[in-house]
Parts: sequence; C-alpha cells; structure tokens
Amino acid sequence: MKELTKAEEEIMQVLWQLGKAFVKDIIEELPEPKPAYNTVSTIVRILEKKEFVGHKAYGKTHEYFPRIDRDTYRKQFLKSLMGRYFNGSFRQMVSFFAKEENLSLKEVDELMRYLKDDIQPEE
Repeated sequence: MKELTKAEEEIMQVLWQLGKAFVKDIIEELPEPKPAYNTVSTIVRILEKKEFVGHKAYGKTHEYFPRIDRDTYRKQFLKSLMGRYFNGSFRQMVSFFAKEENLSLKEVDELMRYLKDDIQPEE
C-alpha cells in the first residue's frame, strides 16, 4: 500500500469522517484558507489512481468515497514507520515515543497496548 502525502491525507481524513462527499463538501470541511476547487479535485483524482478513493457518477458530477478504511491505513502506516525508522522493532518505537513525549509508566503501558492491537499481524 502506498503512503499518503500530507495533502492526500487531509482529504482522506475528510472522506473518512463524511463517508462520501462531493468535492465541494470536502472543501467545506477543510480549514481556512480553503484550497481551490481544482486543487482538491486533482488530489481526489490522484487518490483514485492510488486506489484509496472510488466514485459514483451523477452525470458530470462525482461523489467520492474511501476504498480503504482509516484503521487499515493506520495499521499499514504504523508497520511502515516501525520498519523504516525503528528497524522493525516495536520496543524501539515505543521507547522513542515514551522519551519524546515524557510519558508516565501508565501512559507507556496504554501506548504499548494500543500499538500492539493496531500492528498485530492478521491471522
């Protein structure tokens, strides 16, 4: 699975939140300053090519929807992050976040449980 750019992820967050949307609906949900219609439309088409988004046509108008759910993407992203930056080590990754965020033992325990659930290989 390909990773999303920052702009693509911003659009996907809106689609995950709304479930389906026209370009104008996506723009309404984005923070100020609002991007141009053509900019958002281009990013959505790129997301279609990457197979993150599908559409339903109503004449010349398209309603877009996510083809991959947020949890699936998050799981793949975490696995990729762990592999690239922490030598595939779950322990190194948790240790890094614990140090960077100055977490308490309770927070580290919660983080470990959360991450283990998210990156557990499917059987």
